[in-house]
Amino acid sequence: MNKNNGSSMTNFILLGFSDRPQLEHIISGVVFIFYIVTLVGNTTIILVSNLDSQLHTPMYFFLSNLSFLDLCYATSIIPQMLVNLWGPTKSITYGGCVLQFFFALDLGATECLLLAVMAYDRYAAVCQPLHYTVIMHPQLCQKMVLVAWLGGLGSALIVCSLTLKLPRCGHREVNNFICEMPALLKMACVYSKVIEVVVYALGVIFLLVPLLLILISYTVITQAVMRIKSTARWSRVLNTCGSHLTVVTLFYGTLIYMYMKPQNSTSQDEGKFFTLFYTIVTPTLNPLIYTLRNKDVKSSVKRILCIEKWSAKS
Repeated sequence: MNKNNGSSMTNFILLGFSDRPQLEHIISGVVFIFYIVTLVGNTTIILVSNLDSQLHTPMYFFLSNLSFLDLCYATSIIPQMLVNLWGPTKSITYGGCVLQFFFALDLGATECLLLAVMAYDRYAAVCQPLHYTVIMHPQLCQKMVLVAWLGGLGSALIVCSLTLKLPRCGHREVNNFICEMPALLKMACVYSKVIEVVVYALGVIFLLVPLLLILISYTVITQAVMRIKSTARWSRVLNTCGSHLTVVTLFYGTLIYMYMKPQNSTSQDEGKFFTLFYTIVTPTLNPLIYTLRNKDVKSSVKRILCIEKWSAKS
């Protein structure tokens, strides 16, 4: 097989922790439980946000988009991962690998932008409460979400096209659970300065800039919160903003560590555990963080359940 198209259309082998079969059994059980929680939690938020008219606000519009994004993200990765963990073979088709790689990049970049949009929403709600409905009108919210989705799509197309053009010289083994960029770059038999520059530039645009905007938003929010005299409102602000900040810390922290440092400075096992965290743990924690700290969502779930029980009885 020649250098230019080496292994371009053959199955890939996802190694994962295949050298530690006992650890794979434990991981498969944990991943399965987390996936069920992800499906139930995020689906609940989407349904509640759409069914309860009291939650037809910008905050829950963005939150339902985040939940839908997490559902897509987890579903693009976990089923194939479970098949490989449970089955004797660890293979994935070339097309499946490309799709997994593309959706992981697309949805990950979209979430970076969406979290920044949600921070701006919290800024408007806390610092401009009297003008909040004027500032965050439905058309603006829809446009910001559209920009986030299109931005993620554009970045994924650029990185995927560049990465998949690299010659692999017959290499088929992906040293990870999923087809993601760091592992695929390590399969290449040539070094590409262009990809390194592009990835770093996109990392600045989709990771560092949104994170900077989030930090600026919360700096202003913190100053506003310190002036709030109402204990009830102060507690409410901390609950909604605290949930978002927790998600931001978990998501951005792991991604920046994985993508903004030199690829050869991360050990293989370390990279795998970080991959597990931001692909499996974060989509599961997002709905839990928002629902456990959010009285509106819990009250809405109770109202919907009560209505359904009443309808069933009548």
